[in-house]
Amino acid sequence: MTADADKPPFLPFALPEIGDEEIAEVVDTLKSGWVTTGPKTARFEREFSAFLGDEALHSIAVNSATAGLHLALEALGIGPGDEVITTTHTFTATAEVVRYLGADVVLVDCDPVTLNIDPRAVEAAITPRTKAVMPVHFGGLAADMPAILDIARRHGLKVVEDAAHALPTTVGGQLVGTLGSDATVFSFYANKTMTTGEGGMLVTRDAALAKRAKVMRLHGMSRDAFDRFTATVPSWYYEIVAPGFKYNLTDIAASLGLHQLRKAQGFQQRRAQIAAQYHAGLAGLPLVLPADAPAGELHAWHLYTVRLADGAPVDRDAAVQALFDAGIGCSVHYIPLHQQPYWRERYGLQPAQFPNSQRAYERLFSLPIYTRMTDADVQRVVAVLRGALR
Repeated sequence: MTADADKPPFLPFALPEIGDEEIAEVVDTLKSGWVTTGPKTARFEREFSAFLGDEALHSIAVNSATAGLHLALEALGIGPGDEVITTTHTFTATAEVVRYLGADVVLVDCDPVTLNIDPRAVEAAITPRTKAVMPVHFGGLAADMPAILDIARRHGLKVVEDAAHALPTTVGGQLVGTLGSDATVFSFYANKTMTTGEGGMLVTRDAALAKRAKVMRLHGMSRDAFDRFTATVPSWYYEIVAPGFKYNLTDIAASLGLHQLRKAQGFQQRRAQIAAQYHAGLAGLPLVLPADAPAGELHAWHLYTVRLADGAPVDRDAAVQALFDAGIGCSVHYIPLHQQPYWRERYGLQPAQFPNSQRAYERLFSLPIYTRMTDADVQRVVAVLRGALR
């Protein structure tokens, strides 16, 4: 037997869980002849609002969370001369949508414990040009939304939640997506807590915002294709009312979403079990483990991010290398935006402006956490880390 044959199989950082139900729904869609945005996308939108517990919510399916964030800000009138505050500790999509609209991004530091946006930093960054705040629920743990919404109310700001990691996450017993923000945007990318391959959902209580987002989702067209092609009387006429975008979700993707959504609570429970096993297995090591949700709240556990503590015998890169050498995938969330050339150079950013994010970045890495992991997989990760950090 070769040495390679003795190695355990590679454990990926993330894998989606796709069942027979999703496959059958996709096949049904393909056979139906309606593969772009149509009846199943509309059904997915209705069921998403029902999942959040309020069918009066407007849920608008899009082809990515990035698209949803862009649509939300555009519908709120964000444009040149405006500023939007968000965290440096996020993926670039959160910030880039602000630049799409010609507005400026103001990056602020994160909380040193949760790695979520620091409300005190938000309030300190407000200027007369500030129009909106975009909190990110890092890793599936809710940001301090009561504080952020209070700041927004006092300063007359709009709030758009980047909830790419946060299905299902709760704040004060309420699911993210049902809070007092102007819009919330979820991601269904392949590695998220549920998936449509690519896709997202914009959720809002604001009927005018929803109407604008629906028009701008598909070329600024006054009527979408499903309305025009399924009417019982000739209805080919439409009007272009704005220079819109191509952000619609297909029925093929929505077919996955219909069944993934029904499994979302079970997915969260399994992720929470894996997180609990990591908590127990990694206790006592020179690691800062991720913050858990407050008692009675849900953490979506999209990520399980650890940080090396003072006195750790290896640095972050060596810890990551040990995992990869053992056939275990991992990642880093995130290289903060103030470290990225575009954002750093455009706004003259320095690491010293973001001490919490910078310190976290230098020490953090994310472990695999997904529903297809077995308990043995989790213990394998734990064993490698214990060996590397002894």
